[in-house]
Amino acid sequence: MTKQLPTEFTTRASSLNRALDLIGDKWCLLILQEVFWGINSFNDMMTAMGVSRGVLSNRLSWLQEVGCLRKEASGRPRYHLTTRSVELYDSAIMAVAWERQWYSNPQLDRVELVHRNCGRPFTAVMRCVACDDPVLARDVSYAPGPGAARDVREKKVRRRSSISIAEVPSERALYLNLINIVGDRWTSNLIALAYHGFTRFEHFHRELPVATNILSDRLRFLVEQGVFKQVIYQQRPLRNEYQLSEKGLALFPWFLSLLQWGDRWCDPQGLGKPMLLTHETCGEPLEGKVRCSECGEVLRAYDVQFSLDGRNISPPG
Repeated sequence: MTKQLPTEFTTRASSLNRALDLIGDKWCLLILQEVFWGINSFNDMMTAMGVSRGVLSNRLSWLQEVGCLRKEASGRPRYHLTTRSVELYDSAIMAVAWERQWYSNPQLDRVELVHRNCGRPFTAVMRCVACDDPVLARDVSYAPGPGAARDVREKKVRRRSSISIAEVPSERALYLNLINIVGDRWTSNLIALAYHGFTRFEHFHRELPVATNILSDRLRFLVEQGVFKQVIYQQRPLRNEYQLSEKGLALFPWFLSLLQWGDRWCDPQGLGKPMLLTHETCGEPLEGKVRCSECGEVLRAYDVQFSLDGRNISPPG
């Protein structure tokens, strides 16, 4: 008799994990990026992303099911963002900022972002609402919130696969390297746990019940990508722990923007935030806002003009 593998697992409640379970898959992230740019028909998306028909159909159905896309069925079917997915704009603009800081992405190097309200090229910056200081991972502490509990999560078995620039032909794919790193539920969960101070294999495994070979593979991948660094903590036998590098710490604003989105949209029982964040710089509850580096205004969806080689490619308002 064949032993049936469990299809669910439990972890501590987390708005970030809930958000990642909804849209953290690499193809979901790419689809949302394309639809934001106005590429919203099935065939156009398949051409832009180089994705198979079956995978695209599956992810489009999923994104509709979780309320992040709506399908316009009249005439040639088209897919549109919902109020829920438009609010992912903060995470998208922080992804662009991180990609530009850490990679020479040939596609992104051709793109200039201009804040329409002040008319100047800018870099997106995540700032604390209370004190207006930039939000850094090292300056944040955590405590259980009113929604602290355990989440039952579906165990989806998907093999991690790398995305190279060549594999996604779209000229609008501006943060492929970030998607390559976080577009796998285990790697993104490991990075999130590292922000909470987890560093050792056995501690990651205790919190994230994944097969040890998969855990080893994802940790190795994060070291190869420069997000984690290995540090020896015991000589005999030789053992390493996994610490966030500067590159990994710099991902925090992207994770924070997704956590805040999860607080708003991923609380099905209405219990409140599972986790409370404090900005230790000012001692106030942390709420991050993405601001223009030049004028300091909060950046909102469609406030940004994108130019590719001097040609306006801004998404439709």
